[in-house]
Amino acid sequence: MTIKEAILKSLEEIDGLSNHLKIYEHIKKKSYYNFKDAKTPESTISALLGDFIRKGDNRVKRVKQDGGTFSYYLTKNEQNLDIDSLNTETKSSAISTKNKNSYMERDLHKLLSSYLHNSNIYSKTIFHEQSNGKDNSQIWTHPDMVGIKFLNLQSKISQNFLKSINRVDTFKIYSYELKKEINNDTQLKQAYFQAVSNSSWSNYGYLVAFDFSDSLFEEMERLNQSFGIGIIELNANPWQSKVLFTSRYKELDFKTIDKLCKMNKEFESFIEYAEKIMTADEKYFDGVKKEFNGFCDEYLSDDTEVEKYCKEKHIPMEDVND
Repeated sequence: MTIKEAILKSLEEIDGLSNHLKIYEHIKKKSYYNFKDAKTPESTISALLGDFIRKGDNRVKRVKQDGGTFSYYLTKNEQNLDIDSLNTETKSSAISTKNKNSYMERDLHKLLSSYLHNSNIYSKTIFHEQSNGKDNSQIWTHPDMVGIKFLNLQSKISQNFLKSINRVDTFKIYSYELKKEINNDTQLKQAYFQAVSNSSWSNYGYLVAFDFSDSLFEEMERLNQSFGIGIIELNANPWQSKVLFTSRYKELDFKTIDKLCKMNKEFESFIEYAEKIMTADEKYFDGVKKEFNGFCDEYLSDDTEVEKYCKEKHIPMEDVND
């Protein structure tokens, strides 16, 4: 049998909640699969269990338990498990520790900036509280984060030539609305149209969340097709984050950019730096780019930094091998 078949058979025989290590031990004990060519068979099991969930294979489900780890079970065995009770206990536990250990939405910004940096996008958090005219009518005006990606031309001559033709084509600007979790249709629509509103000025707009309910996939697809805002699922390991739906390109709205510059100094500085990079003489280019990088959000460089950061901020992580 294949390794996936071995996982399914083991889950059926275990007939209860199980993590990847327990499933691996069961497969090995029953000799359902020969792992002779697998260097880290436990990691293979963990990754494949995650695949069942990410690819929408409804034969397998999972529940999040204390510490942010996942336990898996066969859907057809669900009637033998008190899942509702377990979920209630898990939610109660989360509520009881929320005030002490729950992470803040802004703690996710560093994870998103790390993901974007890996895609050569410079990003900056826009602090709404520092804006002028902080009234309720402007709550959907600001994005949580903005980003810019420069066209990577090797030759300075080609850069200057492209600038002289159409400077806008040398960069693309992004807008991001960031949420901790989106659990139902109402939350999805509110967050999505908030992203529609505060990204109207940018080339690309994205709604980003750390946790989406699996039941919302079809509605996310419909909203994306209708309104063009992309959707990113952020992971505690930022390099495992996924673009679920890509954003539709649109031209920059310079009137709104001007409005945002007047309202928020950090947004204005972000635009100023972008302009400096686009117009810098070759001998100053590296210096301006370095200065801009220092202005932008900090990012995490490796797995050790990610694990340390998530522990400090109490951001739940799946098994590092998942």
